[in-house]
Amino acid sequence: MTQWNWQVYIILCTDDSLYTGITIDVARRFNQHADRQGAKYFRGRQPKQLVYVETGHDRSSASKREIVIKKLPRLEKLQLLVSDSNKVGNFQL
Repeated sequence: MTQWNWQVYIILCTDDSLYTGITIDVARRFNQHADRQGAKYFRGRQPKQLVYVETGHDRSSASKREIVIKKLPRLEKLQLLVSDSNKVGNFQL
């Protein structure tokens, strides 16, 4: 396993909120959220759709990018979804 396989992801939730996280396996992490394992954020809501994936990170850069994205206003997060950096089409859940 290489150090550059970390992804930053955004999930659209059933309450229309956007959840940002990092993982090395997006499909596994989405399923964990759906099963209410892991992040407390999903105790009161369900993941609806994976809407953003950014690849090519190591653990450190993924964590830093996650923090940056979490601080963005919603409009800027929505702009990420249609940006060239979004690799969501490459992932099957």
